[in-house]
Amino acid sequence: MIAKSMTQKCTTSRITVALAAALCVALAAPAVAEGEMLDSEHGRYTFNKVADGFLRLDTETGQVSMCNQRAVGFACQAVPDDRTVLENEIARLRTENALLKKEMLAHGLALPGAGGAAPDSTSAHDNDITIHLPDNSEIDRMVTYAGQLWHRFVEAIARAQKQVLNNKS
Repeated sequence: MIAKSMTQKCTTSRITVALAAALCVALAAPAVAEGEMLDSEHGRYTFNKVADGFLRLDTETGQVSMCNQRAVGFACQAVPDDRTVLENEIARLRTENALLKKEMLAHGLALPGAGGAAPDSTSAHDNDITIHLPDNSEIDRMVTYAGQLWHRFVEAIARAQKQVLNNKS
């Protein structure tokens, strides 16, 4: 009887140890697997954990896939990629730009940024303002012109007053 009880205790202990070992392996396996999935310094794919699973980036092609836990295991589906749409739009805009440039040149117009009215880069200070002051002869000419305008204005007012007085009588 003692031998039978010792055998049961040994069997129970072995089962307990086996269950504990299995539990440790089961708990450690996802952590190791996650570490392997996230450690992708030298691999083709990089993985990023998101709420629904993992995002997988193919570092060679740039394709992004969403990987989720399924009944059979993990399965990845390609995420819709707008890159081809953007590349097509860029190609269309480049073609349109080239046509517009040809059309401008055909009409004899200079292309924007093509040098024509480039600012003088030889000046030491771009913010310096040079004011040309008039000399005495230019001032005399302007005073004479202003005087002529004043006399015309006064004559126009006098004519208007005469017309108003003539219309009243």
